[in-house]
Amino acid sequence: MTDFKYQSGFGNEFATEAVAGALPEGRNSPQRPAFGLYAEQLSGTAFTVPRDRNLRSWLYRMRPSAMHDRFEPYRGGERIETAPISGVTFEPNRLRWDPLPTPEAELDWVDGLVTWAGNGAADSQAGIGIHLYAANRSMEGRAFFNADGEMLIVPQMGALRIVTEMGVLDVAPNEIAVIPRGLKFRVDLTDREARGYVCENYGAPFRLPDLGPIGSNGLANPRDFLSPVAAFEDSDEPVELIQKFSGGLWVTTLDHSPFDVVAWHGNLAPVKYDLANFNTIGSISFDHPDPSIFTVLTSPSASPGTANCDFVIFPPRWLVGEDTFRPPWFHRNIMSEFMGLVHGEYDAKAGGFAPGGASLHNCMSAHGPDKTSTENAMVTDLKPQKVDDTMAFMFESCLPIRPTRFAMDTSLLQTGYDECWAGFDKAKLP
Repeated sequence: MTDFKYQSGFGNEFATEAVAGALPEGRNSPQRPAFGLYAEQLSGTAFTVPRDRNLRSWLYRMRPSAMHDRFEPYRGGERIETAPISGVTFEPNRLRWDPLPTPEAELDWVDGLVTWAGNGAADSQAGIGIHLYAANRSMEGRAFFNADGEMLIVPQMGALRIVTEMGVLDVAPNEIAVIPRGLKFRVDLTDREARGYVCENYGAPFRLPDLGPIGSNGLANPRDFLSPVAAFEDSDEPVELIQKFSGGLWVTTLDHSPFDVVAWHGNLAPVKYDLANFNTIGSISFDHPDPSIFTVLTSPSASPGTANCDFVIFPPRWLVGEDTFRPPWFHRNIMSEFMGLVHGEYDAKAGGFAPGGASLHNCMSAHGPDKTSTENAMVTDLKPQKVDDTMAFMFESCLPIRPTRFAMDTSLLQTGYDECWAGFDKAKLP
């Protein structure tokens, strides 16, 4: 694995080979693949899903994936949970947390995961799990795959090198990666420490949102998503393979590297995306549109127009609305919102919301800008304003998001969050 080039496009039909002649022509499963390789299909959807939503890729590998011993319970990952979340009173209060500290002991990406919240049920293929991670070592001699859902990874501190069966993604803060359900991967650290967020999607695979009246272009454009070219490891060293299945972690040991795919073709692949490429849409007259115009990726629910999960960002942008309250307005929403901050400040919170931190506003929970941000926005000179040095995001879901016991008991939970809305002056009527 030395050539980490990328292929451009979201959901494209890709074809790539690390060794010339490894990719068969004219058929998917020849009687004898080149070089003694083994053909294997990885399906991300049911076989009978309509063609425009059918996700699958053919992998040509040095050994079949079926070549492994029994999985046994993994004696780690105690802080990882799976929906349905239980064991904690589900309260309607607004919640906010300080950033997860970097670990004192050595932890790789898997052991550094801690589940913060979730909804739905993994076995029913609906809902999401929300995790934070903090790690200080690479996954040496280990690999991981998730049978419960695909994983959207949002680095906040420290770049990651994500080695997958289909190639390598280098992902830095202000970028994201999406790893398909069932795809094996390893997370190596390119910096000394790493911290970030993960959305585990149990529902329909993430896709680009429809643009409607926006038209042909805007928001996240398909060409800016990058998938890896084929790259492989030819290694006979043992590898510990961990899988997440029905909420549990299981482990077996391979006598070879699982990253031995020499060629592949199809439209199911890991992707990375630079959030700086997001083409922000906004008002150039007055008011501002709903925050759904900031949707990067969406996982639709069975109810049209309603998302199992939307990944929404609040990037640098210009505000020019006349006679307009420019921060995100006060609102109550049928959607539930888990928010994180990659860097900078969020323009609706003057303080208390730090990079690496998080907040949760569940459905119909009244929220909006804090008192300081509100008062400043109501008296500021409405000249064109650049909101700069910021990258906040939301995992937004139509289902209520239930925090875990860890999230409710940790000292990172801010006890005075409600105070940021205290003390607003009463309106003076004539």
